[in-house]
Amino acid sequence: MWIGWIEFDLLLGDVHSLKEKRAILRPLIADLSRRTEAAAAEVGAHDLHRRAQLGVTVVGADAAHVRDVLDRAERLLAEEHLEVTLLSARRRLHSSED
Repeated sequence: MWIGWIEFDLLLGDVHSLKEKRAILRPLIADLSRRTEAAAAEVGAHDLHRRAQLGVTVVGADAAHVRDVLDRAERLLAEEHLEVTLLSARRRLHSSED
């Protein structure tokens, strides 16, 4: 079994309140979950209006599948969600044998 996750540091556009931030993040997280079939959530920077940290995690039988899902999530954020700027992405991959 392989477990992989990726954490994104995002800069949001013209956002002036936490309510506006949630209005951007809620559909973005839903889209990530739906299109990657992985778990996605806001995992940090909760009190900052213009910054967000999102996490995506996946469990699979082989490392290649897990990497593919994480790559797809990163491409989706970087190329299709122009309302946010991807500042960084940190990923990890672990085997149940570790």
